[in-house]
Amino acid sequence: MITLTDVHKAFGRNRVLRGVNLTIPSGESMVIIGGSGTGKSVLLKCILGLVHPDSGTITVDGQNADTKARDAFLARFGMLFQGGALFDSLPVWQNVAFRLLRGSLKRPKAEAREIAIEKLRRVGLKPDTADLYPAELSGGMQKRVGLARAIAAEPEIIFFDEPTTGLDPIMAGVINELIREIVTEMGATAMTITHDMTSVRAIADRVAMLHDGVIQWTGPIGEMDRVSDPYVQQFIHGRAEGPIEAVR
Repeated sequence: MITLTDVHKAFGRNRVLRGVNLTIPSGESMVIIGGSGTGKSVLLKCILGLVHPDSGTITVDGQNADTKARDAFLARFGMLFQGGALFDSLPVWQNVAFRLLRGSLKRPKAEAREIAIEKLRRVGLKPDTADLYPAELSGGMQKRVGLARAIAAEPEIIFFDEPTTGLDPIMAGVINELIREIVTEMGATAMTITHDMTSVRAIADRVAMLHDGVIQWTGPIGEMDRVSDPYVQQFIHGRAEGPIEAVR
């Protein structure tokens, strides 16, 4: 579904991506791991076309990501943002139905509200949540609303940016289970960025480690613990000693 070939991106003298090669199969859940500042978010933005690579190619289902047909291209994606990124001035249902109330996916208001309430139910929130505002929700509820928004338009591809950041272990587990169930039900292709190894083990079909601007290793989740790569082993076990230098 997504193919990156020799993708480079620099910001001034800071070479963030240095030749990324990665294939994300259709209908699978790929999790990108790697330390802070290794370029995971830049990689995601390049796929979405929000940042343009300096060189290399990115295709989505055979279509170049740097397309002029932006609305149709972006309509294929759903996104769960790290901080929730809910609109404070809008009630929950309008946050969930945001894409359904405007643009090429626009639906009648009543229909959009109905879809929003159905998606809220799917993530475990009651219909009366629909008319609350984000400030009235707990962090875990806000994350669920963000997930409901990500799936509201039935996207083919869903991105999850640090989906469990700021959540307690129990709520993080709930979100991980929801992500896994929803991706499976929808048959969607998923790409997740996370530092949380519990999330990796819960939602990944395949794992890729981004380090020093390249994919250090990629493979099925079942092989991750057995791989001999010292970078992977240091990261997944959280060891201070190893080839990855800890910033002090």
